[in-house]
Amino acid sequence: MITAALVDDATVIRSALAGMLQQIEVVAAVSSVEELIASGVSADVVVLDLHLVNGRQPEARQGVAAVQALVEAGHQVCVYSQEERRWVLAACIAAGARGVVSKAEPMAAAEAAFLEVAGGESVIPPPVVGLIEVLVRRRSLTLVGERQRQVLSGRARGLTYAEMAQQMHLSESTLRGYWHELIASVSEHLKQTAPADIERALGLAPGDLLDAWPGG
Repeated sequence: MITAALVDDATVIRSALAGMLQQIEVVAAVSSVEELIASGVSADVVVLDLHLVNGRQPEARQGVAAVQALVEAGHQVCVYSQEERRWVLAACIAAGARGVVSKAEPMAAAEAAFLEVAGGESVIPPPVVGLIEVLVRRRSLTLVGERQRQVLSGRARGLTYAEMAQQMHLSESTLRGYWHELIASVSEHLKQTAPADIERALGLAPGDLLDAWPGG
């Protein structure tokens, strides 16, 4: 069975989530990244809340720093949060997260996303895909082929692989391959790009991304 470690500072969320997952065995449920890393627990996916600071753990790493720490420790990370700012979610992808899932999603959809990340897939919400599309269109991201652009456009508009396969006359597995290549290129590019460059491409004010972007 697929295994997961949960990192969330809310005891109720940890307990409830562990009991609601049907196809995933929870092998650890902790309140901080530091606790999980210290435990040495290995899991197929780490389900991570972004907001972990509270009165009991004021020094806990959270946000992009938490993602980076887990990735550096060798974990596959799926962010599971109420955070909706697409710049912050894109920063998590830049920091190495393989997936981003909203806590507003139905449990079945959330679990399906956790399973995809555990299996090496990338799960990115449409608002973040749309942001990536803007960066590509404005030539801030240039290492993208024509087929990858078509897949990116389809994903940004919520099309399924089946719908895109019908439109593009390609197999779903081929389209998934394009998507994997695209996300790998985008993640690597974002890791190496200065926040100021992204801000200019998106029309943001100088310094808007400094609190969120990896290495900012």
